Amino acid sequence: MNRFFSISRLWAMMIKEFIQMRRDRMTFAIILGIPVLQLILFGYAINTNPKHLPATVVIQEKSPLISEFVARLQASRYFELSQPAHSLQQAQRWLDEGRVMFVIRFEKDFSKKLIKGQRPKILMTTDATDPVAVSYASSAFDAVASEVFSDDLPGSLSYLKPGENPVQLIIHNRYNPELYSQYNIVPGLIGVILTMTLVIVTSQALTRERERGTMEHLLVTPVRPLEVMLGKILPYVILGYAQVLLVLVFAYFLFDVPVRGSVGLLLLCVLPFVIANLAVGMMFSSVARNQLQAMQMAFFFFLPSLLLSGFMFPFRGMPEWAQMLGEVLPLTHFVRIVRGIMLKGNTLPLVWPEIWPILLFMLVALFFALLRYRRTLD
Repeated sequence: MNRFFSISRLWAMMIKEFIQMRRDRMTFAIILGIPVLQLILFGYAINTNPKHLPATVVIQEKSPLISEFVARLQASRYFELSQPAHSLQQAQRWLDEGRVMFVIRFEKDFSKKLIKGQRPKILMTTDATDPVAVSYASSAFDAVASEVFSDDLPGSLSYLKPGENPVQLIIHNRYNPELYSQYNIVPGLIGVILTMTLVIVTSQALTRERERGTMEHLLVTPVRPLEVMLGKILPYVILGYAQVLLVLVFAYFLFDVPVRGSVGLLLLCVLPFVIANLAVGMMFSSVARNQLQAMQMAFFFFLPSLLLSGFMFPFRGMPEWAQMLGEVLPLTHFVRIVRGIMLKGNTLPLVWPEIWPILLFMLVALFFALLRYRRTLD
């Protein structure tokens, strides 16, 4: 029996593997870290029924019924009515900028028409670029209006209770009226594909040089570290643009996703995002000891980027700590930029609040990538 199988030999092999794991601490930490990260993100951060969504109300008259309705909306927890808009134009601008997801306004002489039984209108304009986030809040809007204007009318207005709803609720889903899911998914895929491919591919670059022994060739050349980095990054920048153009062509002709904004502005916004991802990949490649570690690090960066960016799950539905972490990641801002340009037709002033965080991330990532690369040469 010992000739074919031995418990002691098996035990010795297991001990050897544990020793190797202990020596390769980076891989061991990532193997344990990725499940923990997944548990935390899926368990605490992901929420497909988002609440406390930013909204504003355009109030043109003071009325107890309107105040009651607004208070009930706030109490429903689906809407976060932090600041009323002074005009409809201001509210529309906030909607374009992404500061609010809902604009609620009441028809002129709302109270008078309600008392006369003329069924005044309440119009809610939604930012339907994220159909999942909008659908639950729209249902809550209907429920609150029915409760306030049908069930809770005061005594002198109780004659309005029977029959049809005393108000007309009109929901206008802007930017994506049919709530097509591909309008939400396909533009965001541009950023996801760029992050996934560029970080992984670049993270292999320097590690591969070290494993193949060609790093010594670079060391004896007069090429400076910055020149080596740029020489490695620029080809991937061109590759990134090729990917963007390919996805845009498929999005427009195959999935009928509209491109309402400037393609030139979109391509301009792609540049800092691509460089930021490439810098992250370069930093990983200078830290990792082999290509496996570089791949694991890239996945460790890609996973939270995918889950916390608002690409798959409503960003506003996440807890505050997850939103703060998501705001640091460049994919979060790039997804907003792409959706804003393609679906809303946003211009440079409207997308600038999302560009500068990417630029800041890019500069920090380049600094650490260059710093790590110089240490690697030493």
